[in-house]
Parts: sequence; C-alpha cells; structure tokens
Amino acid sequence: MEFARPEYLVDPAWLVEHLDDPSVRILDVTTRLTADLHNTALERCVEVERVPNSVFFDVGSGHGVLSAPDAALPWMWPGVDQVRDAMHAAGVCAGDRVVLVGRTPRPGIDEGTMWCTRAWWTLHHMGVNVAILHGGMERWLAEGHPVASGPLPATPMGDIEITADGLTARADAADVTHALTAQTSCVIDALSADNFAGIDPGYGPRRGHITGAVNLPSTQLFAGPTAAFRDAATIHRHLTDAGLFEREQVITYCGGAIAATVVAFALALFDHPSVQVYDGSLMEWSRDPSLPMTDPSAS
Repeated sequence: MEFARPEYLVDPAWLVEHLDDPSVRILDVTTRLTADLHNTALERCVEVERVPNSVFFDVGSGHGVLSAPDAALPWMWPGVDQVRDAMHAAGVCAGDRVVLVGRTPRPGIDEGTMWCTRAWWTLHHMGVNVAILHGGMERWLAEGHPVASGPLPATPMGDIEITADGLTARADAADVTHALTAQTSCVIDALSADNFAGIDPGYGPRRGHITGAVNLPSTQLFAGPTAAFRDAATIHRHLTDAGLFEREQVITYCGGAIAATVVAFALALFDHPSVQVYDGSLMEWSRDPSLPMTDPSAS
C-alpha cells in the first residue's frame, strides 16, 4: 500500500540534493518549551546543530508565529496577515517549496512530530506548498548528512502571497457538538489512552475525554522520535480500526490542537476529503461545564 499524497513527506536524501536550491525553504520548527510556553529551541537546539540553510520558525511558543497573538488560549488559529508576515520573515517566496524539520529535545515532553504536523496543517491549508522531513533531525543525523551550527545568518525577506484563511481546516466547540450527533461524522481524541481514561491529569479542570469521542493516540502513527511515520499499510490499519474512512467528516482534538494534527496529517496522506482540528481542544472544552465530558476513572 502507498500513500495517496506521498509528496507531503520528503526523505533526507531528497533534501540533501536540494540544500542549495533557492526554491526550497527549510524551516526548523523544533520546540523546547518552558513552563510559561516560551520556546527555547533556538538557543538550546537550533544554534547547536541544524540542517544547513534552515531558518528557525517558532511554531511552539504559546503565541508563536502560527498562533493568534491576542487569543486567550495558546496555539489558536492565526490570521492571513500574520501567516503572510511569518512567511516573509522566513524568506518564503512565491513558488517555493517549504520543508519542515523538527527534532525531539525531550522525549515525552517536546515531541517533534506534532510540531511538524501543526505547522504543516496550518501552512498547507493557507495555500503554502509544504512538506515534512520524514524522520526529522534525528534521521538526518543518523544518516550522516551535513549540519550547521552557530547564530543563524540574516534571512532575505520573502514575497509569497497568502490569500486562503484555512478556516475549513479548523473546528470550534459548536462544530464538535454537531459532529457528536451526526451519523456521517466522528470526533477523534488523539491523546494517550491514559488521558482518555482520566488517569492523567488532563488539560483543564475536568479529566477524561469529550463524551462520544473515539481514542486514537497520535503516537500509534509514528515509530521514531520525530516525524518517523509508520508505513502506509500500518497507518491505514489504525485509521480504519478507528472507523475514520467510514465517516464523511472527521474532527480531531487533543489538549491544545497540536497532537491532534498528527492524526489529521495521517488522514491527509490518504487524501481524506473532510478533516478539521478542534481549535482550543480540551483547554477550551474542559473549562465549560455545559459541554459533556466522560471521566472513566471516576466510576
């Protein structure tokens, strides 16, 4: 079995051949968060070791380059002007192909896969030609490819136009509520089984999961620390077992709309026609007592 959209992933060998291609822009989305959601990866990771010609792209900060700056919650969907400015600052021009590179500084804390897919999900749906480096920085290093270090050089401004708002790729609480009762839709919890069961503390005042959701932990879809996605047959089996190909619409969620994009990206690899990520996810839902949640650990 093959992916329907294999171009959404690129291998290190391909990127090596295109390191000096002026139409390829490499954005490093590595994230190493502090308790107050500040991303320290530039100093702690990227300036230490990176793919040559890559640019640091701070997706991970709570109000980073692809998050609405004035939102009450972190990582909310950005506006068109913000994404355009971020692309220009990263040197992305019209016609460029963007490649996202990540790594996992602290396994279990700063999972690089979800930051790659979060950036991909946003940029793809706002009209950017974007792919993820399959296997991330860990695979790049393991295969012995060249690295750069030290302060990043200045980046010439880009000129890409962003016209799509990408709002069809995001859902809100009302969309989730509707999907829970629609026979053609399903809602997927991309968090761990322990979080789904209410064993873990969760992402707000209430534990557990959205009532009626199905659990598909995002970690089942990759086999290595960063963007090491499993083969097409294995991913397809996980998505099929969760019933996702039987539904016309899928909404994914997690704690803050980050890990949820891993499942959404996997569905995109198979060209599923209607997938949304719940903006706000449990950080929003769990704070509203009128919205139904189930905590199996309480029974």
